[in-house]
Amino acid sequence: MAPPQELATAVQYNAAVIVLVVNNGMYGTIRMHQERLFPGRVSGTELRTPDFVAPARSFGAHAEKIHSTHAFPEAFERAIESGRPALLELCVDGKQITPDRKLTS
Repeated sequence: MAPPQELATAVQYNAAVIVLVVNNGMYGTIRMHQERLFPGRVSGTELRTPDFVAPARSFGAHAEKIHSTHAFPEAFERAIESGRPALLELCVDGKQITPDRKLTS
């Protein structure tokens, strides 16, 4: 996520940037290596992430949490149409490491 002070600055100067936060809720690459090298012995890769939308809104930015791929285009349009800084949190499957690779366990 863009640090809060950067969002505050963007709002202050009306810089209509769009920040995309891709949130898979884990350290995916580390998890992938753990599963590959130490099957059944994964540790410390799941994350409790904050609500990224709330602080963005508190600064006056447009902000939305998106849970599905098909919802993205409309949310992106709303962010553009808002005419102000925006943050879109994209909640993605933590097991999807890359577009073509998925964790198996």
